[in-house]
Amino acid sequence: MNTVNQSQEKNKTTDWSVNSWQNKTVRQQATYPDKVALANAVDTLSSLPPLVTSWEVKKLKSHLAEVQHGKRFLIQGGDCAETFSDCTSPIISNRLKVLIQMSLVLIHGCRTPIVRVGRFAGQYAKPRSADTETRDGVTLPSFRGDIVNENEFTEQARHPEPKRMLEAYHHSAMTMNFVRALVDGGFADIRHPEYWDLAWVKHSPNANKFHELVEKISDSINFAEILAGREVNNLSNVEFFSSHEALHLHYEQALTRQVPRQDGHFNLSTHLPWIGLRTNQMDSAHVELLRGIENPVGVKIGKETESDHLVDLVRTLNPNDEDGKIILIHRFGAENIETHLPRLIDVAQKAKLKVVWVSDPMHGNTESTSNGYKTRRYENIRKEVEMSFKTHKANGSHLGGVHLELTGENVTECLGGARALQEADLSKAYTTQVDPRLNYEQALELAFAIKDFHRA
Repeated sequence: MNTVNQSQEKNKTTDWSVNSWQNKTVRQQATYPDKVALANAVDTLSSLPPLVTSWEVKKLKSHLAEVQHGKRFLIQGGDCAETFSDCTSPIISNRLKVLIQMSLVLIHGCRTPIVRVGRFAGQYAKPRSADTETRDGVTLPSFRGDIVNENEFTEQARHPEPKRMLEAYHHSAMTMNFVRALVDGGFADIRHPEYWDLAWVKHSPNANKFHELVEKISDSINFAEILAGREVNNLSNVEFFSSHEALHLHYEQALTRQVPRQDGHFNLSTHLPWIGLRTNQMDSAHVELLRGIENPVGVKIGKETESDHLVDLVRTLNPNDEDGKIILIHRFGAENIETHLPRLIDVAQKAKLKVVWVSDPMHGNTESTSNGYKTRRYENIRKEVEMSFKTHKANGSHLGGVHLELTGENVTECLGGARALQEADLSKAYTTQVDPRLNYEQALELAFAIKDFHRA
């Protein structure tokens, strides 16, 4: 055994197992009345094939190590909460189109390779502020995402069903298979940008800007191919990785395995699991489960995050001090970022923590309108991204990526942007079950803004 392997083996935790999380403080979990059905569902999941592979996980970690050192940029985006009913070819392909178009804008504008990570193929669980919800004197379990129960406010719909974990697995598998098929089949080929068009936004000024950009790149490729006398290789395929919040612990445990000829355990439900603000405590069952896996791990942090806690959390989740292992996803809100981010950057630098810094400009900018809609303002989202770049640069750090909630559908959930959506517009196409998402126009507009911030 070489010195590196001896060091890694020495640092591996010896008091961890796939079910040691059950001895910690368990938060944000559904209460299943039928324990036998729960055990049967977990046993069945444990025997099913993985959704991703260990070598894909290791490849992503190596890419994230380059993000950490400023050699790549990460774009992570998708729905706030997937639904089983949204597992359709148009919705999946539209989501992919948005991420491809945004990444191309960033590749051209930032002059750096892009790591594409989708919030899909497993984003079926959502945290809740309370275990129950009361309407008109009736109290029922909270809706915790399609992996647990249904959103309709009836006793039958809100009843937690363990078999829904199996449905989540199958919908995740179908989503991943379709994404892989699209990518392998040339869906992302720069020579065929017509594959990426979204019919409902042809009027958008940003769509025109994007098509002009594609024409410039296509002309450059054609010139290079004529000059070389052959086709430029590797333009038809791109890499896509999946991510979701590792919230439902029975599901995550069932898909955490050892694999042949690899050290350690891998969470094979996704390439990049993350821990939310509500579950990142040091005594948390979520931290316990994810501290023992080989995957890169995202951690949501914010103005509430204390300095000592940040250091303890990163060292616990990265016991071998690996590059590309920990992604700190900061969410402050446009009004708070200049006050709180410098402190956390300073803490990480003094503790010599190896982390990838990523901006989540969505969650800290959530508000409610006078007509009762939960929304976000595009200008606040844009401002938080801009201030993330500026604050990192001013403090001797660098922003490695963005984490966005977005969709390829024609929704009206966030205010402002290219069409200057107002409160009165929200009711036109407000379809999210949980949090408001950027629509295509707003997402593409933000990509052009990120390009400018990155180059500033």
